[in-house]
Amino acid sequence: MTTSNRGFLQALWDFFCSLKLAIFLLILLAATSIIGTIIPQGQLRPEYLQTISATKLKLYSSLGFFDMYHSWWFMLLLYLFTVNIVACSIKRLPRVWKIISEPTLVMTDSFEKSLAVTHDFKLEGDTATLRDRMVAFLKAEFAVPVVTEHDGEFHLFAQKAPYSRLGVYAVHLSIVVIFIGALIGSFFGFKGYVNITEGGSVSSVQTFSGQRIDLGFTVKCDDFKVSFYDTGAPKEFKSILTVTDNGRVVIDKRPVIVNDPLTYKGITFYQSSYGQDEAGGIFYFTVRDRKGGAPVKVSAGYGEKKLLPDGSTMQVLEATQEVSQFVPQFNGPAARIEVTPKGGEPVSFIVFKNFPAFDEQRGGALVFTYDGSDEKMYTGLQVAKDPGVWVVWTGCFMMVAGCCMAFFMSHKRIWVRVRKGHVTIGGGASKNPAGFQLMFDEIVDKLKKQ
Repeated sequence: MTTSNRGFLQALWDFFCSLKLAIFLLILLAATSIIGTIIPQGQLRPEYLQTISATKLKLYSSLGFFDMYHSWWFMLLLYLFTVNIVACSIKRLPRVWKIISEPTLVMTDSFEKSLAVTHDFKLEGDTATLRDRMVAFLKAEFAVPVVTEHDGEFHLFAQKAPYSRLGVYAVHLSIVVIFIGALIGSFFGFKGYVNITEGGSVSSVQTFSGQRIDLGFTVKCDDFKVSFYDTGAPKEFKSILTVTDNGRVVIDKRPVIVNDPLTYKGITFYQSSYGQDEAGGIFYFTVRDRKGGAPVKVSAGYGEKKLLPDGSTMQVLEATQEVSQFVPQFNGPAARIEVTPKGGEPVSFIVFKNFPAFDEQRGGALVFTYDGSDEKMYTGLQVAKDPGVWVVWTGCFMMVAGCCMAFFMSHKRIWVRVRKGHVTIGGGASKNPAGFQLMFDEIVDKLKKQ
């Protein structure tokens, strides 16, 4: 390998070991994650077109903003950050491991000067007696010491929580594990959606990219219920789902609400939305002539034109079970219909079930009363499979443990040198030197009293 190649590889290695690179990537990841917070992820094209223009939709789609956490550029940032973490750990871990596994056992004069705190005592007794006293003292007040004889002197070394130095590397490893779990979920899992009409069933779902995924079992919506606040806003909507696998019911009429999903064979169904099934609804009306005559019962589906007694036609344009969210002055079911007089222009208006006399104020030749509907609802479910979720959870637990080690634990070390009639004690800690100073002063005070 030529000198120039070695120089390039060393420069590349130093680049990935750089702390500046880690900080830059963290800031960039945090900044780009704001996009995923502001822009709703994984919705359908019509839902986006309600809030943004077609030009912005095309631009955002090309940049991957609607599935940002799986976009190529966000994954590239995660790859770079992972390489940076691994490189930093490989470079620094051997030195830290040596401190843990091969501690300095002899406190020489030069090593004593490097310690954060030291104290000297003059004690009576021969060297062996003082050694035994110091061993018993450290064992009672700090930790069991290792005794080393060097040049006619005895050196005692004791330590607490040496492996707390590995906390930061546990955090690094946890990030890599979480990233691996995310990759497993990305490559072997999926996220999609499905709409199921009451009484209907599905055995496949469609991903947000348009791919059709076979579930391997059947999900049926037995019933759908929705309740409203007085303002007309939805209070709670609930699906009653049944799962059938190979002709056998494995989950029977399980309620699914927001934050209480259904999971089977690693596939989770989340309650997401709901609506009225326009294809199968039947609406019932009573029509009477303003000038008199017997009322006529009329039933119609969405968009179906019905002939009325005076030769005009009517059709249902839209309907709702709770109109107060659109017309605050009214409540209950309502339907907007379009009536086309014979030879005239079509006129659309709303009739309310709870206010049967309201249409008389309209002044038309025919008076309409809305009697209700046999309309079916559909439940909108988000469907997700993530086989890497337990890997991610493992990484999260590792991160919590590593953070506890890194922030709440400290590697404390104490050395004692015993000479004839003379004892020197010193020590240091990997973090929180002020706290170690207080502990060291307490040990010195106790030693003085003895």
